[in-house]
Amino acid sequence: MSQKTEIKINPEILKNTTKCRKDFSCLSGTRTDICKVELNVNDKIHFVKCLSDEPCDYKRSFGYSFICICPVRKELHNKYNI
Repeated sequence: MSQKTEIKINPEILKNTTKCRKDFSCLSGTRTDICKVELNVNDKIHFVKCLSDEPCDYKRSFGYSFICICPVRKELHNKYNI
């Protein structure tokens, strides 16, 4: 039986994520369309493949790909490899 990891995000990071349109649903563990981090550069620049066409205030075009500047998404990847 697999053990579920308890996700804890620094309250300061949550407070600084002011543009989330999805009410932090990425923290629920039930979303299947969370953007996939394809490349992480020094835990600061996260290139993502978006699995949804939903608008997102944290998604930025970068050439032919996208980067994510969401503080919570970056923490999820950096801390939990999610």
